[in-house]
Amino acid sequence: MFVPPRPDAVMSPWGELRVLIDGRDVLAEMHPDGVSSCTREEWFGAAEEWPLTASDEPRRVELSNNDCVTDCCGGIFVTIRRRADRVEWTGWENTEDVRVPVPDDFHFDTARYDAELARAVADDSWEEPVDGVARLLALALAESDCFERWGWRVHLVLPRRGHRPARVEVHFTPRGAAPVPGSVYVQDVPVARYVPAAEQVRRIVAAVAADDPQKTARLLG
Repeated sequence: MFVPPRPDAVMSPWGELRVLIDGRDVLAEMHPDGVSSCTREEWFGAAEEWPLTASDEPRRVELSNNDCVTDCCGGIFVTIRRRADRVEWTGWENTEDVRVPVPDDFHFDTARYDAELARAVADDSWEEPVDGVARLLALALAESDCFERWGWRVHLVLPRRGHRPARVEVHFTPRGAAPVPGSVYVQDVPVARYVPAAEQVRRIVAAVAADDPQKTARLLG
């Protein structure tokens, strides 16, 4: 299931996926101070691209981190593989603290596993207005050319709940330019709590289509 990020999270402001197996939050048991590495923005694409999707080829998947790069501070890893009608989670690793016991292997029915991933992606009951606007805006901008028509490329869409009002940041750069300091512009989009997220997104896309977003953006230093 997805939950809002920790208030002090630095790495990602998106909702994080908590892995419940037989009702147990296995990440909380193994890495109680960690944050999930599977954030909501990684689940926008096709099902075969989702972080926990199982394929015939085994994949080592990062499940949690210390709100830091795991090569630096460690985290939880597992190998996921689809084998016939079963999905296997094997080879657990705790690089944050090797003294903590890791779970046994888990085996899931393939159909139920795929259905549970789809259910988690479809569930938006946990979202605050800023999460819904950010999610729908990211999807809308992926389909629209409203930034491209002015010579820009969207680099990031980020929910920012620690502001009053909450806002969504759209980071964009000149088309063809790398997102490096001095080339990234940020469009700050206030989020209205009582206006439907889809309506807010429609207005945002229409406004960008009508006028160059750089005029109201700030340059990221």
